[in-house]
Amino acid sequence: MTSSTIRNGPGYVRDAILQVFSLAAKPLSVKEIEGRVCQIIGPTPPSSVRSYLRLNTPGRFTRQYRGLYAVAGDVGDRPQEQVRQRDWRSPVGFGRATLFHADCLDWLERREERSIHAVVTDPPYGLYEYTPEQQSKLRNGKGGVWRIPPSFDGHKRSPLPRFTVLNQDQLEHIRGFFLVWARLLLPRLVPGAHVIVASNPIVSYIVSAAMADAGLERRGEIIRLTMTMRGGDRPKAAHQEFAEVSVMPRAMWEPWLVYRRPIEGRVQDNLRKWGTGGFRRVSDDKPFGDVVHSAPTRKTERNIAPHPSLKPQAFLRQIVRGVLPLGKGIVLDCFAGAGSTLAAAEAVGYESIGVEKDEYYFDMACKAIARLAALSLNGST
Repeated sequence: MTSSTIRNGPGYVRDAILQVFSLAAKPLSVKEIEGRVCQIIGPTPPSSVRSYLRLNTPGRFTRQYRGLYAVAGDVGDRPQEQVRQRDWRSPVGFGRATLFHADCLDWLERREERSIHAVVTDPPYGLYEYTPEQQSKLRNGKGGVWRIPPSFDGHKRSPLPRFTVLNQDQLEHIRGFFLVWARLLLPRLVPGAHVIVASNPIVSYIVSAAMADAGLERRGEIIRLTMTMRGGDRPKAAHQEFAEVSVMPRAMWEPWLVYRRPIEGRVQDNLRKWGTGGFRRVSDDKPFGDVVHSAPTRKTERNIAPHPSLKPQAFLRQIVRGVLPLGKGIVLDCFAGAGSTLAAAEAVGYESIGVEKDEYYFDMACKAIARLAALSLNGST
């Protein structure tokens, strides 16, 4: 669904407001709602948003304390004094890294413009699998939408989200989320800043289209060559009948989307002014490449940071190092998880910022960043 599709359909302002609330982690002010509606459907008169809120309150929306709004039913019968913005923990520093406990959309709205030089992040692609309900099932060993793969060749495999079970509404939700995210991110980037986003073949086209619609410039993909447990299965409950059939190809690679805020002038002009616009070469005779061989994340790292989507330091340090062409600037991870990107930045000597909404993973990252950064790539500390 494109923004023009939403705008031309009936009730497009209503639908945009509802989409804004579906992406929000807290009740929102009228100003926040207006801003995010514009991120989804483009310039919209504030009066249209305000009129709809007033006309549909309290039927569809609930006005909370201090003029904050939520979708009716989201807050149940709790008294107003209990329906407040959640308490976020104070940011924590680790060397050159700073970790924020916050919702990334809220954090980006407050961040000053032209202050981020690169983004390397591994988002919660399905979004649904990172809801509190599904995370609770995962942490209790019940899986939910997470597929728990068996041990393979003596190694315990990490859970995998089942993107093939997502319905059309959930796919539209993914697109809406990343459209808002990318539009909020764009002005916070300096010209020429690269945005590297971990992906997967099932939903990467949705996120890629949202990032392009937001105004970022597509610059290709980085291919992480790695064997995973995704795909290759025979038809469920009919594996003997169709023993020679694989429902999907066995995944042996992982795409990382590469986008960039458009540069000012020529690349050399942008490099001189902002220090961005290209990639740092591996060496004098070897450019940064778009294919990176990568083993699965080591057990040593998983013991430090048992996050289901933890990427290996050997891979992340190559990506993080390459994303600042002159070795200077700030690397942002909007979905910090266990802090592996910040650890990689710390290991290569870069300043970094991470934002993580889930308190469980925030605590995990606080314990893991320094230890992951201290690991040498041969396994010793």
